[in-house]
Amino acid sequence: MEFQNVTATAKANVYFDGKVISHTIITADGARKTLGVILPGSYHFGTEAAELMEIVGGACEHVIDGTDASISIAEGGSFNVPANSGFTITVEGEPCHYVCSFL
Repeated sequence: MEFQNVTATAKANVYFDGKVISHTIITADGARKTLGVILPGSYHFGTEAAELMEIVGGACEHVIDGTDASISIAEGGSFNVPANSGFTITVEGEPCHYVCSFL
């Protein structure tokens, strides 16, 4: 996945003692996205806006708040997270690379 004509924020978003790191970009049409990497572990994130998480490298499992289903996602897959919700993401083995689009 590649983005052209974007504004990038140089300072990273760092979570969980550096185990999840992302950078924000704004596309030419004004959409905000984060591009990041998740090191092995399990992490919970809350959401304000709805999100589309696209896995561009590695793999993960996720559980959306309010559900019990753990769903595996491999490179090339994606999942949606509702607004005002959250999810737990678990990575084993290789780091997971993602693009998060705020909907």
